[in-house]
Amino acid sequence: MSPKNNPSKKEDKFYETERLLIRPMSLEDADLIFGMYNMPRFIKFIGDRHIKTISDAESYIKDKFLPQIERVGFGNYLIVLKEGNQKIGAVGIFEREGLDVVDIGFSVLEKFEGKGLMFEAAQKIKSVGMEDFGLNKISAITVKDNFSSQKLIERLGLKFQKYVTLPNENEELMYYETEDFQTFCPSDK
Repeated sequence: MSPKNNPSKKEDKFYETERLLIRPMSLEDADLIFGMYNMPRFIKFIGDRHIKTISDAESYIKDKFLPQIERVGFGNYLIVLKEGNQKIGAVGIFEREGLDVVDIGFSVLEKFEGKGLMFEAAQKIKSVGMEDFGLNKISAITVKDNFSSQKLIERLGLKFQKYVTLPNENEELMYYETEDFQTFCPSDK
């Protein structure tokens, strides 16, 4: 699960796609986390993180997101739509208790759903994880009735493997995983 290299300033890295700017989450993004984590669909499909104020969102970023970025160089990223410079969601690769393989996760404000933006962001971060950080595998988890997430995960090339239940949780989740990265990128000889 450890990255092949951990450049000290990797956490300052910005990434770009055709329509998006992607950068590490920071305390200034608490407004987005507050709004997104309180959407009914987020609570239904991902869970209630008990973020009831902007201060709660700042604490969540400080306690949950920033330590992983500081430790391994990757984590949760803000997604900004280039057109209008709007914060629209988040995508990340997470070390999660109960999973042996880091997992990719994503969420988006409801008004930006269904536009292919999350696939674009997740595809970029998956590539960054595997190419820049040397991750051989990436997993994903989702609830059984989140069909849009299942479809996106499968478009990313992850295959359903089994059902899992994370520590201190009751709900059984669908677990997906990539094939070994070496399968896709054989070394030049």
